[in-house]
Amino acid sequence: MLKLSSREIIAMHIASELKDGDVVNLGVGIPTLVSKYIDDKKIYFQTENGLIGMGPPPHENEQDIDLIDAGKAPVTITPEAAFFDSAFSFAMIRGKHVDVAVLGALEIDRYGEIANWSVPNQPILGVGGAMDLVAGAKKVIVASTLFTKNGSSKLVETLTLDSSGERRVNQLVTEYANFLFQNGEIFIKDIYGDLTFEELESRIGLPLKRKISI
Repeated sequence: MLKLSSREIIAMHIASELKDGDVVNLGVGIPTLVSKYIDDKKIYFQTENGLIGMGPPPHENEQDIDLIDAGKAPVTITPEAAFFDSAFSFAMIRGKHVDVAVLGALEIDRYGEIANWSVPNQPILGVGGAMDLVAGAKKVIVASTLFTKNGSSKLVETLTLDSSGERRVNQLVTEYANFLFQNGEIFIKDIYGDLTFEELESRIGLPLKRKISI
C-alpha cells in the first residue's frame, strides 16, 4: 500500500469531516488536495475566482489552462459546474452561503485565531480572500502541518504574524491530530500520528484536553 504524505493525510481526514450537500471553499496549498478524498459524497467545491462545482486535481496531461482555482492551480469541473464573476463569488462568501472553508495557516493561537497570509520579508499583496472566508464561512477548518521546518509548533499562545481576522476557526487538522477550539481551550478529537497525547502537549507547549466526541 502506498504510504501517504503528511499533506495527503491531512486532506484525507478533512474530507471525512465534510457532509453531503456541503458548499466548501478550498484555500491554496494542502486544502486543494481535499477534493481527491470525498469518495461518494456530494460536495460542492467553490473557489473565489468564480467557480462552483470544482472536481479533483487533473492529471498533468489533462490540464486546461483556462480552468484554475484562486491560487492559479489547474482544476477539473463537475457536470453541474457554474462560472460567475468575483463579485458574485464574494457575495456567496459574505452572505454565509459557504458551509465550510478549508484554509492553510502559518500560526494558530490557543483560541483559534489564525495568521495565514503575511510572511516576514516576503512581498505579499494582501490578505486576499482569507479575511472574507474566515468571517463569512459557517465553519472554518485549518489544514496545516503541526510544526514548522525548524520544529516549532504552529499552535501558539499568541500570534506573532498578522491576523487573518477576529473570527476564530473551528478545527485544525494536522498530520498528527485533529484539534478543536472551544471556549478558549484546545481539545484533541483524534490522534493520527506517532505522538501520544502527552508528547503532543509537551511539544506544542500549550494545555490540551481530550475530547471523545463532538
